[in-house]
Amino acid sequence: MTTETRPEIVPAPRSSAAAPRTTSLRRQKRIATTAIMVFLIVASLLMAAPFLWMALSSIRDPTELAKVPMPLIPQDLRLENYTEALTRAPFAIYARNSLILATAAAVLNVAFGSACGYALAKMRFRLAPAIFGWMVACIMIPFYATVIPVFLMVRHMPLFGGNSIFGAGGTGWIDTWWALIVPGAISPFMVFLFRQFYVSTPSELIEAARLDGVSEFGIYTRIITPLIMPGLLTVALLSFEAGWNNFLWPLLVTTSENLRVIQVGISSFRQEAATDWHLLMAGTTMAAVPMIILFLIFQRYFVQGFAASGIK
Repeated sequence: MTTETRPEIVPAPRSSAAAPRTTSLRRQKRIATTAIMVFLIVASLLMAAPFLWMALSSIRDPTELAKVPMPLIPQDLRLENYTEALTRAPFAIYARNSLILATAAAVLNVAFGSACGYALAKMRFRLAPAIFGWMVACIMIPFYATVIPVFLMVRHMPLFGGNSIFGAGGTGWIDTWWALIVPGAISPFMVFLFRQFYVSTPSELIEAARLDGVSEFGIYTRIITPLIMPGLLTVALLSFEAGWNNFLWPLLVTTSENLRVIQVGISSFRQEAATDWHLLMAGTTMAAVPMIILFLIFQRYFVQGFAASGIK
């Protein structure tokens, strides 16, 4: 019985040109990565420069702010600018009002926007494409184009503020919480975002739930909406930020100090004769810090939400 010997397989020698080519590709990739990192660092510094200037100016001496050129690093740190700003204006009332307005905007936009987005994405009815197209068209209309019509609607709201049933004779919702909260309770952009979130969810779950006898509201609240938690946090954060930073609308519809928001209250440091720049920067810094903290906490969900919606 003879044993068959198999020929030994010798691997083919590598080409001498493969190693330099691989090294060249790695070098090009390293150079490209370094260039991207440098660009991102420079862009980040440019975007952060106004905030850094604001924070540094908030602790400068008023005479130092008037110097030309102004030193980059404050020579005399004046932390009392913050305490002076808090005593010169009722910041506690302003912050409370801004918090109420921003929280109401976040809650109402999440509630109404998610319901509208679910209906447009998952419920089959003939007018769904037309309504969605109308929502997209509304996104293109700038806010400043609708300020006057909305103000007139608020001003002539029937049976409010001394108005008759025809909306005449009084002030309507002017200088009330209704005027601050209701116009921002729903946004076409938030409806669009929610619709994109719901489109990405599996329709098979909805069909199975309907076969099991689950109501449409139960499907919306207990089955589909929990799947888009990053989307909920994204819309809530965007709505809260819009409510917190709202300036023009509260300026138009409020007259009393008890309803002023923080962005309008900051403007009290700017007078016709002079501007207290150190107090203005201190107030602006205090107004910006809460939103920066919120974004740092929820930035992971914020990015996930936009990635899931398909918006680049």
